[in-house]
Amino acid sequence: MRDAPIPDPFASVRGLLSRREPATWVFTGDSVTHGAKHTLGWRDYTELFAERVRWERTRLRDAVINTAVAGWKIGDIAQDLEWSVLRHRPECVSIMIGLNDCGAGYTGLHAFKDIYTGVVEGIRRESGAAVLLHTPNAVFPPAAGASAASFAGNVALYAAAVRELASIAGARLVDHHAVWQPLAESGALQHWLSHGCHPNEYGHRALAHTLFRALDLWDEASWTCQLMVPRISASQP
Repeated sequence: MRDAPIPDPFASVRGLLSRREPATWVFTGDSVTHGAKHTLGWRDYTELFAERVRWERTRLRDAVINTAVAGWKIGDIAQDLEWSVLRHRPECVSIMIGLNDCGAGYTGLHAFKDIYTGVVEGIRRESGAAVLLHTPNAVFPPAAGASAASFAGNVALYAAAVRELASIAGARLVDHHAVWQPLAESGALQHWLSHGCHPNEYGHRALAHTLFRALDLWDEASWTCQLMVPRISASQP
């Protein structure tokens, strides 16, 4: 007897991309998703997603809405859920949060997961939308001391918490931290980050490319997929 196939956690989201009717996509989160300042006028990952979907995939009537706010934590999303997410009647809600929350360290993990669970449940209950959870990007571990190294470690803890939440809630996971972290020692992240933990235009391209691959939107012939993302191998000086 053959084992039953494992369900594809992205199937419902990919279904939005294959149907004829237009879809509404809402992105929310903190300064990374906000895409302000550190992009220096370049497109952030949500704008690259819009270009890939609305223009390159000719889904011209899809709505891609970004309601993220720099400095936000998961509690801010919970308190502002109606205005930032639900009133837009989304069919997919994409959340990337955790970089500000991780300042609370290990002791803040329980509250982070508890509030985040409530946000996911609230979105599903009130809108029925598919939910995409993104781990925060890794940060470059500077040589400047213990506090900076501790912050990088806290980001890893909160990324793990998002993975756990996605698994328990049956939500779709886009794991940026898993893509970024192995590149930290090579120096690549120095080219992807503008300041501390904030991706620059290259970092946002990396975020977008990971999202494209997760949703089967990757195409070597696509202009957005061809945008340069500098990589440095660990063997380079």
